[in-house]
Amino acid sequence: MIEKKEITNEKALLIGVIKSGNTDEMIKEHLDELELLAQTAGAEVVGRITQRVSKINPATFIGKGKADQIIEQSKELDVKLIIFDDELSPGQIKNYHKISENIKVLDRSGLILDIFQKHARTKEATTQVDLAYLEYLLPRLTRQWTHLERQMGGIGTRAGMGETQIEVDRRLIRTRITRLKKDLEKIEKERATQSVRRESEFRVSLVGYTNAGKSTLFKALTGSDVYIQDQLFATLDTTIRKLDLDTSHTILLSDTVGFIRKLPHNLVASFKSTLKEVLEADLIVMVLDMSSPQIRDHVDTITDVLKEMNADSIPVVHVLNKVDLISDGNFIEKLQRSFPGSVTISAHQHLKLSDLTSKIVEKMESNYQTIDLQFSYEDGKAIAQVQQGVEVLERAYEEEGVKLKIRGSRSRISQIMASIN
Repeated sequence: MIEKKEITNEKALLIGVIKSGNTDEMIKEHLDELELLAQTAGAEVVGRITQRVSKINPATFIGKGKADQIIEQSKELDVKLIIFDDELSPGQIKNYHKISENIKVLDRSGLILDIFQKHARTKEATTQVDLAYLEYLLPRLTRQWTHLERQMGGIGTRAGMGETQIEVDRRLIRTRITRLKKDLEKIEKERATQSVRRESEFRVSLVGYTNAGKSTLFKALTGSDVYIQDQLFATLDTTIRKLDLDTSHTILLSDTVGFIRKLPHNLVASFKSTLKEVLEADLIVMVLDMSSPQIRDHVDTITDVLKEMNADSIPVVHVLNKVDLISDGNFIEKLQRSFPGSVTISAHQHLKLSDLTSKIVEKMESNYQTIDLQFSYEDGKAIAQVQQGVEVLERAYEEEGVKLKIRGSRSRISQIMASIN
């Protein structure tokens, strides 16, 4: 993984832009989330500035006069880090570095990438994050970035650099990107091999806005020792466990990286092997924080990401989590009406988890198919294969051969029919 200095304890100023169609309340919510992101990265937020714009300034995003004012205000507050809630173009980042002197300027994408680097643990996650980070950094290189031969960058780092050194660093980054892409190809092949072995299993994938309680629910259901922290993107790695819902229903449950609005595109692209668990799921369990005022906004964000991944045709069960944080019964009923067929739980308190497992069983049953098959006694290998990953309801040894009545997921039955035809 790329070594880097963290932005721990640096004073930060947040910048929100009110564009056409946005309300002050909406920008406040977005800046609340940006502040949580900044705190997760280790920064201390000391102020917020909002600016209403009719059109985006191509040089500074918000206009030269306002940009100068923000820099001056940052100096007065001893701010070391200015964070925009929107993504800045490479040109805009470079322009800010020219006028900001010793104050770093980050956009939301850069901040999210900084957090991902901090939290990546496995080889797969670090490879994915490093690739996304370097692709983000390459067009934004300026004299304020650390010498890459000595230390391979870092969004929160800074040092003097001449133009010649920037060219050297660009070449280093391109070489590293090529190597990381090759590493990811190997990882994706390994995942594909693992996926083939799991094709006969009914797969359920937990998705949700970051910090909605997915990992807590995963641990409550499986008993697995997974990393849980009350912060954004506490875990980046997909964890998969086998879970027996009852005596005849077993699933593979996966917990994936949390979603968030304005997730950097290159991050989604580099994480496609991790997110493939969602794409190959038979059922998606969308975990929602029902105590959050932005719950509907979170649903829209998750739905948009699922569409972007072409996973929007997979059946979804909505789980309203953190009911223990709500005392207003009328509010709970109102939310439940907004999400028909949803399940209300508290993963933290282990409340109503049986309702969720029952709902998953119900979905499994609707996805199951029962067929009758007949084989000659010479087809021993085929007989053994078709009984894998299914429930054998009846087995009869008759004169003309072996008769089987089997029940399994539609995908598994389709595999069996294709293999014997």
